[in-house]
Amino acid sequence: MDWLGHLFFRHEPRREMRLHMKAVAGAMFGVLLVGGLAAMVQAPLLMAPLGPTSVLLFAQPYNPSSQPINIFGGYFIAAVLGTAAEMIWPGVWWTAVLAVGIAMGIMLVFRVTHPPAASVPLALVDSPMEPGALFVVMLASCVLLVAIAMLMHSIPPRVEYPRPRGRDFARPD
Repeated sequence: MDWLGHLFFRHEPRREMRLHMKAVAGAMFGVLLVGGLAAMVQAPLLMAPLGPTSVLLFAQPYNPSSQPINIFGGYFIAAVLGTAAEMIWPGVWWTAVLAVGIAMGIMLVFRVTHPPAASVPLALVDSPMEPGALFVVMLASCVLLVAIAMLMHSIPPRVEYPRPRGRDFARPD
């Protein structure tokens, strides 16, 4: 029955309530901005992967998947594969599934894993968005979220973001 104890063990360390509140405020502000951007280009489904990105950026800035290279690299790879799948087989849902798997594999190989980005091909199925617009929106969204995270994490209580090279990711600040 020892596995039962492992099943319910919380791996996340306790944090101060003000860190939680700052994370919530940053995520809400970031999603507000990228949501407005997605609404402007009439692609509301693009907000879906950006919500979990906000959780990582603001609540777990020490996580390797929260680092800028992972965010930009992950979204770029997923956008390229999602766009290719949609251009070759428009509106065919299973090609988006294939693009998700290939995107995940490429992210792993290049060490830029960002799990929320893998859902971009799914958001593109039957999307009216042009490929050029997709890349502009995704890049702008990533820049906005990372910039807001850098600003929010510089406000006390400060959190070191992005993590410098050589910093231990296993231990948060």
